[in-house]
Amino acid sequence: MTMETKNDVLERVIEQKKPLCPHCNLEMSIWEVPPMSFSDGLGWGAPYLFVCFNDECPPFKAGWDHIYENYAYRASYRCMCEPASPDKFDFLPVFSAEGGSNQIVDENGVNSQKAIEESIKTGFSTLADCYVNKDFVKILQMMLDPSEPTRVRIKAAQMMGDLVDETEFIEPIKFHKYGNQKLQEAADEAVKKIHERCFTRECPYCAEIIKKRAKVCKHCGKDLTE
Repeated sequence: MTMETKNDVLERVIEQKKPLCPHCNLEMSIWEVPPMSFSDGLGWGAPYLFVCFNDECPPFKAGWDHIYENYAYRASYRCMCEPASPDKFDFLPVFSAEGGSNQIVDENGVNSQKAIEESIKTGFSTLADCYVNKDFVKILQMMLDPSEPTRVRIKAAQMMGDLVDETEFIEPIKFHKYGNQKLQEAADEAVKKIHERCFTRECPYCAEIIKKRAKVCKHCGKDLTE
């Protein structure tokens, strides 16, 4: 199974609307989880979280006294939630007012966001031109290019499946390593649609492309009716 890269996750989180902290009603920050396990050793389960870094937030202000009175330790907590569940809130322990602030996705992250958004915009514009000019080779190149944003590559895969009626495109699509589950699924669907449009399939013995109605493979000579 292919998995999302950390950059894929950041791209998705940046595009997501930031939730408001339920305690102070201020916009939460994107926070990069540090490369270490926490508590049970299993980690947070996501490379980025939404965290409220408002020092006037009620849980953060009251947390110092609460934790000291109950555990005799100087610490507090900040409100947090996972991007996958933006309506479910929990608390992140901190041991100083600056705790965790180094992992905030700040101006550099904003610049990255703008760069990603601009790259997506440019990619979609290029794909639109390719659609008009029926430039399937360029669409394929963008689909296979790891430097293109994932959303652009998925759109390119969808276009290949919807437009292409030439089986020569199947092999480069099918045997490329994508490293992203959604992109892999889009590529598999594209191959399926091209086969349907061309009335073809793969020989189960030699994997060469043959007519869907063929009873004998023209490449390996195997009987396909068995």
